Amino acid sequence: MSLVLEPITEPRAYDEVVRAMPVTSALQGWGYGEARRTLGLVPFRFLLRRRERTVGALQLLRKPLLGGLNVLYAPRGPVLEDMSLLPEVASAIRAWARPSDVRVLIEPPFARDLNLVPEQIGPWRRAEAEQPEHTILVNLQRSEEELLANLHHMARRNVRTAHKLGVHAGRDDDFEAFWEIFTATNERAQLGAYPRAYYETMLREANAYGGEAYLVLARHEGKALAGGFFLAMGGGTYYLFGGSVKDDRPGTNGEVRKDVRAPTAFYWHAMLDAKAHGYRFFDFWGIPRALDESKHSFGLVKMKENFGGDKVWYPGYDFALSPLAPAVARALRWRKSFNNYRKRGTTQDVL
Repeated sequence: MSLVLEPITEPRAYDEVVRAMPVTSALQGWGYGEARRTLGLVPFRFLLRRRERTVGALQLLRKPLLGGLNVLYAPRGPVLEDMSLLPEVASAIRAWARPSDVRVLIEPPFARDLNLVPEQIGPWRRAEAEQPEHTILVNLQRSEEELLANLHHMARRNVRTAHKLGVHAGRDDDFEAFWEIFTATNERAQLGAYPRAYYETMLREANAYGGEAYLVLARHEGKALAGGFFLAMGGGTYYLFGGSVKDDRPGTNGEVRKDVRAPTAFYWHAMLDAKAHGYRFFDFWGIPRALDESKHSFGLVKMKENFGGDKVWYPGYDFALSPLAPAVARALRWRKSFNNYRKRGTTQDVL
């Protein structure tokens, strides 16, 4: 019997499947879809069923385009019992899709070696992903001593320096402090950001049905200097948004304050917090395929690499639902390049 999409409207029951499956992501959780709804996308949730058995779950976002057309997108999905089900997922989506849906994009996880990422999986063909394709995962099942030993020696030194200088980091409910850091970082690096309601909705909705969204801030003498927004579900937590700011307060006798290594303290304590809450891995989120010293991301990626994780691919794959699909993909790429140029003076992506 072929795979079928069974619509589900009960958030907790849906998230329970997303948490339990071995191939999964917090971006397939109900709360993430509700956040994307604030941007004009419409989420649809399904259980993947074969006979009477649930073998996966799928959150599809319908993204409206000009002319009444739509594209379908499964952020970091689908959720699966086994990757061998991917070809059948394409057939199930085709049976459900509307005539106005021209293309569907998925982002399943793959090996640490790019050479092991296939160009085609059944009807799915390699395509540009919407989320960053390349990331770093840290295995949190090691002891704290092993995690510390696995850090680059400079990161270990900075962790100890931050502690000695009185930096405290951990979960924090101060959204205003996070927002100040996040906004300042985006402006400094000429990055884009969604409206504030997007992040507030994710923080609220992702906590409502079995997943988790939370903030971690690193503070020195009460001032938040670094922080991030995390989305968690199942075995892992994902660092989606964040940044850091300089401490512009006057020091003793008007001197410039020391660098207290707040960003390093933030990452380290975010990892320890995730471990303490039972998560098995920590996803540092996007990094570029190759380091480029001319890009803003260079220093950030070097810092992430210093925490000793493994690089993993989440490649994009698409499936044409209409002959218009190639033209739509080209138009979306052009729009992304134009937005990059408008924001930063280059058509290149940040990562």
